[in-house]
Amino acid sequence: MNNYFELLEKIVLSVLIVCTIIAIGMEIQGMIAVYKVTLADILLLFIYIEIIGMIKEYWVSKMIRMSYPLFIAMTALARMIIMQRKDVDPSAYVYESVAILILAIAIVVLRVRHMEILNRRSKKLPDD
Repeated sequence: MNNYFELLEKIVLSVLIVCTIIAIGMEIQGMIAVYKVTLADILLLFIYIEIIGMIKEYWVSKMIRMSYPLFIAMTALARMIIMQRKDVDPSAYVYESVAILILAIAIVVLRVRHMEILNRRSKKLPDD
């Protein structure tokens, strides 16, 4: 039964990687067709690269670091901010920027939680 799930995992991961590569090709083809590359296009390509990295990591180690989806979310929010029209309420920009900041803080917390300096227990003071 376990072999069937592993086979299903490999099939789904293969479909995901093929779909991501096709999406990258379509995005590049669209940029070539209009002879224009925007920052939103570049950020979308970064999202695709993060997805490929996440798929590769899961394929190799059977685990996904939490930072991959957080990076994807940060990039997607940045892309959304860039693509918004200028008549959007300015407070929306503040909320989206705060969301990016929260995601960045979450990534930092995930990265430093295993640092040795944080794992040291405070020494007990001798009784007086």
